[in-house]
Amino acid sequence: MAEKFVDGTGTTVTFSGGDMNAWAAEIVSVDGPSIERGSMDNTNMSSTNAMEYIAAKLYDAGTLDMTVRHVPATAPPILTAPDTDPDNYATISLTSGGSGTTKTFQGFMTAYSATRAIGARMEASISIKCTGEIT
Repeated sequence: MAEKFVDGTGTTVTFSGGDMNAWAAEIVSVDGPSIERGSMDNTNMSSTNAMEYIAAKLYDAGTLDMTVRHVPATAPPILTAPDTDPDNYATISLTSGGSGTTKTFQGFMTAYSATRAIGARMEASISIKCTGEIT
């Protein structure tokens, strides 16, 4: 049986703590987090025909990319000096519309790019680096 289509309408992202707690924007789309697990070369002198790899023990929680409504009067948190203490990073909760599942992780903003076009609402692309475990 084919998987049921799930609409992203109603997806929410909330920020608490860190330097993003007072910042909010209308979210247009969300992509990620883009989780990756690296590999380690395990090739040795007895390997034949092809290289051998093993999975890395730890995964990289990746980035959360979003398109948001750009509000020029509200400075994005990327402009503030970062707090280098991971205990003070923002906690981000991503609740998917349709399914209602929630993923929670810590992170900090790494990119913010505003777009301004004639006759269109201003938007911005942002990236948030996820750090630690996604639960």
